[in-house]
Amino acid sequence: MDPSLVSRASAEVVDLHRFFVDWFDKRLCDTADFGRFERVLGEGFSMVVPSGQMLDRAAVLGHVKASRGTFDGDFAISIEDIRPGWQSGDVIVLTYVEAQQRAGQASRRRSSAVFTPNSSAPRGVEWRHLHETWLQVPEAEQARTKTRVE
Repeated sequence: MDPSLVSRASAEVVDLHRFFVDWFDKRLCDTADFGRFERVLGEGFSMVVPSGQMLDRAAVLGHVKASRGTFDGDFAISIEDIRPGWQSGDVIVLTYVEAQQRAGQASRRRSSAVFTPNSSAPRGVEWRHLHETWLQVPEAEQARTKTRVE
């Protein structure tokens, strides 16, 4: 396991989520650099969201860009339990837990992310794939899911 790649990818996970807090917070979004987000998503990036929907790079960029300043203060993210998983050459998989607090509701998701080196990216790595799974679903999401099932 390359400790440098683990370290850079771990720092990228934390930094990107700091960007999300700034970008989504109405009070902070004017200082957030969307270009930083664009630079770290590699070409061909894909994401599986907790509901199971698969998104490509353009969809993820579009969604995040359109959601700027969505929250008025009550939004926080903490990253926990970052662990290196599989690594082969210049490709590494990290897992981590993302805990969110938004509009009075808590949620937690476990994520698996694939990274490769990119010297022009802020932390020297780019996101290639992300898969998120609910550990604690926010109440609003539980209500939407329940309504779809009934």
